[in-house]
Amino acid sequence: MRTIKLGSSSLDVPVIAVGCMRINSLDKTQAETFVQTALDLGANFFDHADIYGAGACEEIFADAIHMNDDVREKIILQSKCGIRKGMFDFSKEHILHSVDNILKRLRTDYLDILLLHRPDALVEPEEVAEAFDILESSGKVRHFGVSNQNPMQIQLLKKFVKQPLVANQLQLSITNANMISSGINVNMENQAAVNRDGSVLDYCRLNDITIQPWSPFQYGFFEGVFLGSDKFPELNQTIDEIAKKYEVSNTTIATAWLLRHPAKMQPVIGTMNLERLQDCCKASDIYLTREEWYEIYRAAGNILP
Repeated sequence: MRTIKLGSSSLDVPVIAVGCMRINSLDKTQAETFVQTALDLGANFFDHADIYGAGACEEIFADAIHMNDDVREKIILQSKCGIRKGMFDFSKEHILHSVDNILKRLRTDYLDILLLHRPDALVEPEEVAEAFDILESSGKVRHFGVSNQNPMQIQLLKKFVKQPLVANQLQLSITNANMISSGINVNMENQAAVNRDGSVLDYCRLNDITIQPWSPFQYGFFEGVFLGSDKFPELNQTIDEIAKKYEVSNTTIATAWLLRHPAKMQPVIGTMNLERLQDCCKASDIYLTREEWYEIYRAAGNILP
């Protein structure tokens, strides 16, 4: 598995992150097989959140990987906190309480990365900074980042938080690529030119923050998967033709499309299907040409100005 540096950190991470949001859909044997398959593929970066399965996903993962000190040193664990029932909460108390519970469920003493999950309108960045200092000094969290945040929200945190923010998890796929399209359509009077995220793609590149695309095969907001969908005939035909050329699956090509971007992104793959997991990991070895990348982009309905 090819690796990249995570943001400005010295942490080498695989280009594919294994999302564990759906691991609670597997039985014990299936979960063990899934985790071991990921490890065999070199995909040792596992993404969690305290809300996945109301915490059950972290417990299931710890059981499936047979967590102990030896296992822990061979994997990279990321989790997220800040989403509560009916609200978002970046208070110092909630962050610290959440991390303690995450560590307990994962049966580990530390997280490699903690992300703040979904912006809290009532955030007091001074409190976040205090929480991060405590977590860092205690050794409970080694690196920090955010999820679904725009540049100004990150800048507000950075005014008080002394730790580098190394990752930003954002929705991005071939069919949900506004952060790319708005840059292509600068100064145009069309829908694609609408800047909905404050140029977060360029901001993250300028500030050495790794973008972690979530839902890399979804269109809309969890409306469905575009691969094989009759809603995207031209896109699927194009992806299938390129997949045939490289002798890989359409899943591999859709993943490779994200990896081809020079921002050096780390897609979070949410599948629990072993074959699709393998296909995603194969994208590490595929480097699409510029022509192929733009061909896929246009086939998704994007018009170049």
